[in-house]
Amino acid sequence: MDDKTMNDPRFDVPSRIPALNGLYAGLYTASETLLRVVCGLALVTHGLPKIMNPFGAVGMVEGLGFYPGVFWSPLLALTEFLGGLLIAIGFLTRPAALAATIVLLVTVWFHWITQGQGYSGAEKSILWAAITLFFAIRGANRHSVDAALGRQF
Repeated sequence: MDDKTMNDPRFDVPSRIPALNGLYAGLYTASETLLRVVCGLALVTHGLPKIMNPFGAVGMVEGLGFYPGVFWSPLLALTEFLGGLLIAIGFLTRPAALAATIVLLVTVWFHWITQGQGYSGAEKSILWAAITLFFAIRGANRHSVDAALGRQF
């Protein structure tokens, strides 16, 4: 490990196998980037049908209490599709991830409370909300458009 990595608080706790410390340090940024890209692309994939028909979810969003649906349905489509793309490339990562987190917390409520499915129905949304919240707080890393521009929101 280089001096910069050695002084990074993420590596204060020694591993049980010190010989792997360099490997862990080397893969830290790559694994974080991979998680961000997979998260963003999953949102893009989920949002693609919505962006193709931005008013297709009017009834669903109104059924959740979001009126008028003609406003919230396209916003949902943009949040999932465009927000996912922004997260994947690491541009405006924090605001895009925060918006995605809000959408995912609504899906947690929908599955857990509205549908009465409890934890088992909301589990996937909880996991994805935790991932997007991580990026809303952390932002993107050096492998991102934000870093290339030298700015993060």
